[in-house]
Parts: sequence; structure tokens; C-alpha cells
Amino acid sequence: MTTAPTLISEHRLTIVVHGRPAPQGSKRYAGHRLNAASGRVSAVLVEQSKRVKPWRAVVTRAAMEAMLDHRLSYPLDGPLEAEIVFTVLKPASAPKRKRTWPITRHSGDVDKLIRSTFDGIADAQAVVDDSRIIRVTATKAYPGEHPDALAQPGAIIRLYTLTGDPS
Repeated sequence: MTTAPTLISEHRLTIVVHGRPAPQGSKRYAGHRLNAASGRVSAVLVEQSKRVKPWRAVVTRAAMEAMLDHRLSYPLDGPLEAEIVFTVLKPASAPKRKRTWPITRHSGDVDKLIRSTFDGIADAQAVVDDSRIIRVTATKAYPGEHPDALAQPGAIIRLYTLTGDPS
């Protein structure tokens, strides 16, 4: 008989990001170029969403501010856990007084939202590398329709260190 692993999580950092979450991952072909260093020709792939760069930048800035607020002077390392609540734009056509699910293409794929957000956190050096995050809970919500939803688009990100026996 095996038992579940005993992991203890300790809250280390809360990051509040204001801005429209943007998914990262889909690329489009933009031609070829010659690499001057190697002399090889390679395909140029460009991020399809123009919103990714601004989103990653606001995540990076918010993570740096959170590190200062938490007096965290070094990146988190070891096994980490992340809890994220993305607040996305509610479509004008959605019911105003009824809770609805953010399941439209407009709200983005949660896995791609996580990818761009983790890259922004890593850019801020809040974590040694986003590969250290071994457990994730992510939720998409409209403003006011989740306890952690912001009043405007953005995200609340909580990072925890994990200790204990992983077996």
C-alpha cells in the first residue's frame, strides 16, 4: 500500500499584475534569414499575438515590485507551486448579472496564459527558472466572478516553496 506524498507548501510571494493577460505559444512563419555567425539559413518564427510582449513586461515589472515588497532579494529555487487567477475581459454580449464561464477564444487558452506569465516571472528573476514550478493551479475568471478576480483584467499569482517527501 502506497501513501500520498507529504508536501508542505510555504507562501513566499504574491504578485498582482494589472493588464490584459496574453497567451504565448502560437507562432507564424515570417520567412528565412541567414545567421551571420554560423552561416546557416533558418526559418524566422514570430509570435502571433502582439499582446504577449506587453503582458510579459507587466508581469516582469509586477514580479520585481512584489520581490521588493516581500523583501525577497534572491530568486526562489527548489520545487515550487504556483496558484494563478487570471482576470480576463468579459464580452459585451455576456449576461451582466449572471456568472458566466470564460470559455471563448477571446479569453485565451489557460496553458498559453500560464506560459507567458511564467516567462515574465522568470525574466524578473523571481524564480531561478520556471522549470522549478512543479505544481500549478490556474483559473480564468471575469471581473467580480471569483473571490480572487481583479476589478480589471490582470492576474494574482501566488508562489510557494514545497518541502517534504516527494515519494
